[in-house]
Amino acid sequence: MRGRKKPTKSANKGAAPSGQIRIISGQHRGRKLPVHDVVGLRPTTDRVKETVFNWLMMDVRDAKVLDCFAGAGSLSFEALSRFASHATMVELDNKAAQQLTANAELLKLDNASIINTDALSLVGAAATTQYDLVFVDPPFNKGLASVCCEKLEANAWLESNALIYVEVESDNQDFSAPNNWQVLKEKKAGQVWCRLYQRK
Repeated sequence: MRGRKKPTKSANKGAAPSGQIRIISGQHRGRKLPVHDVVGLRPTTDRVKETVFNWLMMDVRDAKVLDCFAGAGSLSFEALSRFASHATMVELDNKAAQQLTANAELLKLDNASIINTDALSLVGAAATTQYDLVFVDPPFNKGLASVCCEKLEANAWLESNALIYVEVESDNQDFSAPNNWQVLKEKKAGQVWCRLYQRK
């Protein structure tokens, strides 16, 4: 949305080293990708990422992925390394989106799309594609996760049995998911609260 200041993500203890993310498994295992110096960017830690993809071990291959607040693209690039069929990364910050494009080119990916826009505006409109796997990892302390999940459900962005990974701050008491989403996995790790849902 024009004129809207990008919310920033809070610092996360144990985050990836400043300036890069690392792909931990799959065809690009061990590759390190540069991260643009965007104020408040909070890449998902290797520890949390390993947990998430252990949860998703049987579900990533051939999945259509939507990353609603892509940031450094840590989750999307990991999914693509593990043979997801396609990933759409949505990122509002111009410089971060440019870095996502550069990193996709660095890995020679032809199955990654980067959309430089506001995620809530995008999923607030009727979907043209349904996704198997969706990442909702918004800037902390902005109340964006619940709104995003509501819009994903209301505007038909999800396949019938889609998986949705949600990451919010560990002390968040306000997050709520649509009633037809079932919690499959849940974990708190430091400042992060992770949940994996399946749409029913």
